[in-house]
Amino acid sequence: MRTGEPLPSVGDVLAALATGLWRWDTATSLVTVDAEAARLLGLPAEATTLTEAQTRARLHPVDWNEITGVVPLAVAEGTLAEVRIRIMDERGNILRVVRSRSKPSFDPERQAYELIGTLQEVTEPAPGTAAARGAVTGDWRRSREAFLLDAGRALAEARSTAEVLRVAGGLSMPGFSPDGLVVFGAEGDRLTITGQHGHQPGDMGPFSNMPLNTDYPAAQVVRTGRAVYLSSPEEYKERYPATWPLAQRFGRRSWAFLPLTVAGRTMGAWMAAFAYPVAFTPDERAVLTTVARMLAQALSRAGAEESERELTEGLQRSMLPSLGPEIPGMHVAARYIPTGGGLQVGGDWYDLIPLPSGRFALVMGDVQGHDVRAAGLMGQLRIALRAYASEGHRPDAVLSRASRFLHGITHDDDQLADPRFATCVYVESDPATGTLEIARAGHPHPAIRMADGTVMMRPTAGGLPLGIDPGADYPTTRFTLEPGETLMLCTDGLIETGGHDMESGWLRLRAILEDHRGTAGPELESLADALVQGVHGPSSHHTTGPLTDRREDDIALVLLSRALEETARPTVRRTLLSVAQDEPDRIAEARRHLRELLHDWAGADQVDSAVLLVSEMVTNVLVHTDADALLLAEVTGEAQARRLRVQVTDAGDDLPHKRRPGELASSGRGLMLIELLADTWGVDPRGEGKSIWFELYESEAASGDVSGDVSGDVSADGPDEAPEDDASEGAA
Repeated sequence: MRTGEPLPSVGDVLAALATGLWRWDTATSLVTVDAEAARLLGLPAEATTLTEAQTRARLHPVDWNEITGVVPLAVAEGTLAEVRIRIMDERGNILRVVRSRSKPSFDPERQAYELIGTLQEVTEPAPGTAAARGAVTGDWRRSREAFLLDAGRALAEARSTAEVLRVAGGLSMPGFSPDGLVVFGAEGDRLTITGQHGHQPGDMGPFSNMPLNTDYPAAQVVRTGRAVYLSSPEEYKERYPATWPLAQRFGRRSWAFLPLTVAGRTMGAWMAAFAYPVAFTPDERAVLTTVARMLAQALSRAGAEESERELTEGLQRSMLPSLGPEIPGMHVAARYIPTGGGLQVGGDWYDLIPLPSGRFALVMGDVQGHDVRAAGLMGQLRIALRAYASEGHRPDAVLSRASRFLHGITHDDDQLADPRFATCVYVESDPATGTLEIARAGHPHPAIRMADGTVMMRPTAGGLPLGIDPGADYPTTRFTLEPGETLMLCTDGLIETGGHDMESGWLRLRAILEDHRGTAGPELESLADALVQGVHGPSSHHTTGPLTDRREDDIALVLLSRALEETARPTVRRTLLSVAQDEPDRIAEARRHLRELLHDWAGADQVDSAVLLVSEMVTNVLVHTDADALLLAEVTGEAQARRLRVQVTDAGDDLPHKRRPGELASSGRGLMLIELLADTWGVDPRGEGKSIWFELYESEAASGDVSGDVSGDVSADGPDEAPEDDASEGAA
């Protein structure tokens, strides 16, 4: 070309360089190509307009997906979009490999991209050969895809910010791996450091709490939401001279700062620093951008879960009390375990309330449901119970008032669609004497672990759950917690979790209670942990219940132990049970209770005899008097030489006496049975009423057989007809 001649047209220059020109408007879905671009696409060498579908048919599917991914990236960064593309013929063979370079722009009004670019053939390796595929889309591409899949899975499984940072620090990118990573956050107008990898403690101090208007790449990324790539120290020094001295001492050669964006909001920045030069090609930028997006999603998800956990745990902690100061002569241990799935807050609670009388009250309850409403009702009900107890009301009055309160707040006009009830047990304890007075509202019975390790369910009188009937009554049960004994209160979650029903779940807990040694101080805490682990720990999977699902529920547990004095008398095993006139079905419960008390008694015949006599004595009270029967059974002494004393007390004044019934008489054998089967017995008049008692002394041999007419009237399962003694109204 001679000097002064006009320059050739752009089209002539591109044709001379075998470079095609193309234009793509996503709003119209049309691609316009010139003659050279058409030739490179395998079409006749003439300018034409193609639809997106026609153009896509000429490209390898993987390369088309890469184009659609690179275009938004280039728009966000304000750079060129560069992609290598395999051109396919109608039979799916590769015709050639071309390089596409374009300048994309985005029209927010039309919500569309517009691209103008060039196509140029890549001459090496030779088109159509196996090497062509390998050089452009072979091992590196497959490694990149495998890396992104692994990284995505690992980040998706991370459940905390620390786990996300650990996963990010362990990422090994295909062909280029950073040796220094930092995750920056933003609080107000300051840059913060969420976590880092590849730096010594304290190295990142100068970058923490940095103002966002600082001339620093991460601050710029947070401000603008656009990535910054620095391929060399010279470029870093030129673009950010103010902060270059801070970065220089680390000896890195290349840096990538990418925005962490979630739902259109930039929440921070991610820095990947390299110890060697990195050109940051479009493929490398695409990998970094994809990782940054996944990292942002993982951090956002982990942050939300941590915030929710902190909120729910804080809410539960604020509603559950500390056990407060030590109680003289008593040890208390408590546990609360939220349900395993969903919102980790529910309606279970426990409370320890000092009373005006100097006693204290233990309260445990379970509001129906595992949602925020259940937690809210639990908080209100707990406050109400504490207020009623602090006024000095008796246990039955406290529960009656609480039931009216819960009914009132759950059955108003706005709440009729979602009424709730709550189970509850209220225990008033006198630390000096060990006396417990218990009222129960539909809650599981308490259990007692005796000083020698014997464990028994302690049946107590009760009423309807709170909130069902505002006029419900709640009878009380009184007994003494002996030195060395431990009372267990729990919600149904401790019993039923793991697919258990109430019966099989109780057997599981009883085995744990019996196997544990000691219940004083730290040993009581260890017992509480053992009970929770037996339900939620690894061993719980070996003790699944009869139900097919491993149902989970909130768990509340309280253990109350009375200290065993060093000068305490020999081992005593005691149980107390009342049977009211309108509760004849509790006679069977009394028999079962006594069998549990004598579970390790040496003579099986003696156990049968004791159960028979208890059934006879309690039945006589209900038949011949208008009073209730109070059963007290006590075992004292050491194994193989123990004594059983059973006493039944009633308010009747008439004393029983023996009679001689005929062969066909259906009653009148009560005292004969006692005289025949007991080692010793007697009747003690009291100020009001009387008590009849008997004793058995442990022996390997059976104490005697019941035969003849004596056994024909009464069995261990209870009399078919009530026995009657001679004109007596007493129990015999």
